[in-house]
Parts: sequence; C-alpha cells; structure tokens
Amino acid sequence: MPRMKREIARPSRLKLLVRRQRRNLRLAAFAAAGFTIVLVGVSLAHSAQSGGTIASLQQRFGRAIDLRVKDIVIDGRDNTPEPLLRAALGVTVGDPILGFSVEGARARIETLSWVEHVAVERRLPNTIYVDLTERRPFAIWQNQGKFQLIDRAGAVVTNEDVTAFTDLPLVVGQGAPAHASDMLKALAAVPEIRARVAAIVRVGERRWNLQLKSGLTVMLPEGHEPAALARLADLQAQQQLLDRPLLFVDMRLPDRLAVRAKSASPAAPDAKTPDPAPIIAPAAPAPREPPNRRAT
Repeated sequence: MPRMKREIARPSRLKLLVRRQRRNLRLAAFAAAGFTIVLVGVSLAHSAQSGGTIASLQQRFGRAIDLRVKDIVIDGRDNTPEPLLRAALGVTVGDPILGFSVEGARARIETLSWVEHVAVERRLPNTIYVDLTERRPFAIWQNQGKFQLIDRAGAVVTNEDVTAFTDLPLVVGQGAPAHASDMLKALAAVPEIRARVAAIVRVGERRWNLQLKSGLTVMLPEGHEPAALARLADLQAQQQLLDRPLLFVDMRLPDRLAVRAKSASPAAPDAKTPDPAPIIAPAAPAPREPPNRRAT
C-alpha cells in the first residue's frame, strides 16, 4: 500500500506574529493597567475635596441615614470662652457629621490662647467630642502698666479677666515671666517671708527685688536667691528685721547687709530733709548664727 503522507497544518502568519510578540504584549498590558490605576487615584483625590463627588456623596449618604450632628460634648473647659471655642470648632447641631473636618477643627482650637492641647473626635452616628487641656495660670505679670496672666513656663495666657485671679502672685518687669517659676519656688521654701511679699520685681533682667506689703524693698543678689531668702528668714526669726521701720534691705553683697531706715518724723512740705544714712551690718559668719548689727 502506498504510504499516505500526513499533511502538517502550518500556523498562520498572525499566530506566528502573536507568539513572537507575546512578551511585548504583556509588558504593554501591565503599563496600561498601571496608568489606569494612577488616573483613577487622581480622580478620587480630586473628588474627595470639599464640594467634590465623594464629599457630596458622603453628605447625601449621611442625610439619607440621619448622620447629622445631634450632640457636641466638650470636656476640660474651665476658662476658654465658650463662644470662641464653638466658633473655632466650626460645627453646629444639624450639620452633616461626615462633612466635619476633625483636623481643621483641632488646628483652629489650638490657636486659642487658653488652649494648650486639644483632641477632637467624630463619634458616629451623631456626636462630636472635644477634650481640652487648658493652660494653668501661674502668676500675674505687670509690665509697662499692663497686666497679663502667664503660665509656669512664662507664656502669656490672656490679658482679659485678670481680676478674677488676684490670688496669684504678682511678678513685675521686663523678662520676669521667663524666670518667675524658679523665684516663686525659692519663696515657697520660706513661707514666713512669702506671706509678706506683695510682688517680685525683675531688675535689669538679671536679678530680683522683693516688694513687701509694708512698703519695704529687699534687694536680692543675682543668682543666689535661695541662700539670701534663707538668711533673711533667719534674720526675721532672730531679730524681727522685717518688722522694723526700714525703707530697704540690701542683700546684694555676700559679706554684709545694708539697710536704710525711714525718717523718724514727717518733714514739713517746704523743708529739705536729707535722706537718712544707710546702716551697714556685717553678714553672719555661719548660716544659722545671728549677724552682728548696729542699732537702728
């Protein structure tokens, strides 16, 4: 029998071309998919902006299932004016809760002078929660005739309603806020002196004077306030120095104490009475020993 020749079907030219270009086609498909993803991402980001498609859909969705603000809870507010806080929060009852910007509200509230830190939360379905940490007023600062509340770090809190904090210590002078905390801490260690102080006055932005309620001025040495206050407390306990009719007590020199007495009697208006001479008393050789002094 004659052999039957089997005819082998050859692939078409198109199939051969496809096989040869398969790798290139795959790379092209991957590139097209990546471009599509980037394009969709940019479109979504644009739509998410205020007034965009997604933001609009969020608000419509929130209204459809009643996701509106029904309650605004604020914790930690003692001194921050409530109208200012509400205005900075930027939302009212009835507004769509999904359209409320938590980060925007937080940034606005932290610009208020009383606010040290704030946390703002959107609690679905209907509540906005605000947790305030306020600055604590530490002292009243008087400078150039103006009064302001300052915190322990020396930052100005406010210049309004200062009279509501008259129980706070008074610090006076340029540069006083930055150093008031250390000085008031030193005074707290000598309560018998602290009770007599009306104000602490910064002099030359480098040292302190104590202005007592009696009108007496105590000049403290620069950088050695705690030791000088301890010495002053000893002098008061042993010699009642602060109860005497004195104009000032100068403690700036480490080895002696200078005082100036008040006039014994008031002078006539037209009389020219010289200032009384200062009285100089050497400092005590030991911290707890009474210093030698001259009679005033």
